[in-house]
Amino acid sequence: MTATPAAISRVAPEDEAAILALNNEHAAELSWLEPERLSYLLGEAFYARRIGDLEAFIMTFDQDASYDSPNFLWFCERYPRFVYVDRVVVAAQARGRGHARRLYQDLFDHVAAAGHTLVTCEVNIDPPNPASDAFHAALGFAEVGDAVIHGGKKAVRYYVRQIAA
Repeated sequence: MTATPAAISRVAPEDEAAILALNNEHAAELSWLEPERLSYLLGEAFYARRIGDLEAFIMTFDQDASYDSPNFLWFCERYPRFVYVDRVVVAAQARGRGHARRLYQDLFDHVAAAGHTLVTCEVNIDPPNPASDAFHAALGFAEVGDAVIHGGKKAVRYYVRQIAA
């Protein structure tokens, strides 16, 4: 008998400490956040969800967010309307359960319901993240560019995925 998958829920203020800890465990792939910055970003988010007792989370922004990320700004310069996946992370003990795929599918449904047709994201080239590249390709994302950011400390690959209107 298979266990019922943990529910996908909106991120609430009481989730912030756990999200901060999980985010900062993966700062090399995501970026370090301070509590105030996380609170601000969650306030700007188009879609922020978690699975279970924070087995995974995702945070996204649409083109209207007030966000200074060089990756988000890259998309702002090229696309008039989009939803940008800023971060998605699965806790080590919850990997292999399909959480990231479930979060993305829920996001795609939410994006379509909101009338958006484009989801964007970036994946690190340096440091490399081949598992994320393969995952995004399997979800239908296509590469549209790349950049070196943070004074040469990081290189990224940019992806987009069309969503049926």
